[in-house]
Amino acid sequence: MILATLSTPPTTRPHVISRAEGVILLFLGAVALVVSGIGPADRTTWWLEIFPILLAVPVLLVTRNRFPLTPLVYRLIFVHALILMLGGHYTYAEVPLGFWVQRAFGLARNHYDRLGHFAQGFVPAIVAREILLRRTALKRGGWTFFLVTCVCLAISAFYEFVEWWTALASGEAATAFLGTQGDVWDTQWDMFIALIGAVTAQLTLSRVHDRQLEALRAAPPAPVRAAVPAR
Repeated sequence: MILATLSTPPTTRPHVISRAEGVILLFLGAVALVVSGIGPADRTTWWLEIFPILLAVPVLLVTRNRFPLTPLVYRLIFVHALILMLGGHYTYAEVPLGFWVQRAFGLARNHYDRLGHFAQGFVPAIVAREILLRRTALKRGGWTFFLVTCVCLAISAFYEFVEWWTALASGEAATAFLGTQGDVWDTQWDMFIALIGAVTAQLTLSRVHDRQLEALRAAPPAPVRAAVPAR
């Protein structure tokens, strides 16, 4: 016996990410992960940076049929994963893109880690917004905006705890993971940038996200999986 998916043609289900796009994102992400793991600047830092990806991807795969997310969310998660992989490969303080920006704008340090923390607020904001609007009685508006922002700040603060615990456990080995570059206010900056990311995501993507959520609510039931004899 094999499992066969009985579903409507992909063109009638624009509310969810197509199987083809999902496979492409998964394949490209896997390739990028392998490439990022080839000769990283610091192997421990690489593992620490890509660990959230190793947690998130299995969850997304398991919930793909039972609780499919909007295409916007899957695409944002993919971009966030690429940011983590690049930072893990070089360490955030040594990413070439950050040095290029530093030289171009005459900055005092490599700010690639700021991009990482902006994404840490930007992407979870849309994920949290989707879960709250679909799984709770919350409606679009001020309270949802406020609570989504709080969730993102909590995630950012918890990540700073993880960095602190890692530093206590491994001492000098955690220097590259921390990426403070001598800035005594680095932790506060990280959380502030995540806050800006969360607010920016909600201000710029809410309408697009709302349209996809409405399409998801109005969609027909998810495909039924039925067992058919193998030939």
